[in-house]
Amino acid sequence: MATVPLVAPALRLLDFEKATQDLPNTEKMPLLFIGHGHPMNALWDNSFTQSLAEVGKSVEKPNAIMVISAHWETRGTFVSVNPKPTTIYDFGSFDNRLFQIKYEPAGHPELARATTQLVEGTEFKIQEDTGMGLDHGAWTVLHHMFPNADIPVFQMSIDYSQPAEYHYKLGQALQKMREKGVLILGSGNIVHNLGMLNWREMDAKPHDWAVEFDDMVKKRLDDRNFEELIYYRRLGNAATMSVPSNDHYLPMMYTLGLAQEKDELKYTFEGFQFAGVGMRCFQFS
Repeated sequence: MATVPLVAPALRLLDFEKATQDLPNTEKMPLLFIGHGHPMNALWDNSFTQSLAEVGKSVEKPNAIMVISAHWETRGTFVSVNPKPTTIYDFGSFDNRLFQIKYEPAGHPELARATTQLVEGTEFKIQEDTGMGLDHGAWTVLHHMFPNADIPVFQMSIDYSQPAEYHYKLGQALQKMREKGVLILGSGNIVHNLGMLNWREMDAKPHDWAVEFDDMVKKRLDDRNFEELIYYRRLGNAATMSVPSNDHYLPMMYTLGLAQEKDELKYTFEGFQFAGVGMRCFQFS
């Protein structure tokens, strides 16, 4: 597993402990990467959404959930301290029933602000955002995993001006959040080429390059070869076709950065939708 030294850990952890002194330490929470796919998955009952429900039942109830979604891109990194995040319908008119879903758990400003303390004294800076709700990378997934919406949720944005290595290292800097009962969920897709989708058939045969790259990623996850996943463009044409833009790929960088050597890797779903969207999901625990 690639490792990156972090700046001033003693100072950073002291600030973090002060910020979270009223919150009890917990067992280390799992990490999730979810390939969320089409917004309509919020409505569909299929093998993918059933797998989400099973994951939700299998993990210990967290104190809060932090989502890093492909759909909150910013310049600079922000964390939402909104105590009452609302449902964001950040997509076109697929089905009016989508707009009837309201997934609106409480936020957790205290734990959200703790992320800013963890990076004090490092190369990173996390700023507070007071207005962000839950985008569809968050709520279409959580709607199946935790349908009662009784767990506080907050989002952290992706600084889209930064390369994949930056996001991996920032994930490393946030590892202590797992010991405060925070379930951290990266939501994107490893394979995501909207220009090559077969919109007529959800279960269409996936493109060869999509299968090839998904297999490449799986092997490197199995081998803990995270460096090659950070510098994924070196993996050739299959990578270029599968990740024409990396907005959906970058959430996985946080999952990898947050993972630790002793974590067990488990795949919770494998498959494709519309021939060009990889739905692979995995968990470290």
